[in-house]
Amino acid sequence: MGWLWAIIVGLVLGVIARAILPGKQDIPLWLTVVFGILGSILGNAVAGWIGVEDTKGIDWIRHVLQLAGAVAVVAVGDRVWQKIRGGRSRST
Repeated sequence: MGWLWAIIVGLVLGVIARAILPGKQDIPLWLTVVFGILGSILGNAVAGWIGVEDTKGIDWIRHVLQLAGAVAVVAVGDRVWQKIRGGRSRST
């Protein structure tokens, strides 16, 4: 059941990350899910490093770190995807 939650969380975080980033990301939905999962893993790792991976109640700091990780992975992943696919060029 853990893999199902990873996919659901990856989808949600990936879609939110794409909404936060300016401009249009030309990555497919499956890659958005993968990037969301990777961002979640990155956020959990950072939460563990700073000692907030498990708190009483809702782990807001961990969730914010997961979202920040997803934003970072989607931003970098979109650029890599465009280079691989030969897509649009960015001026930023």
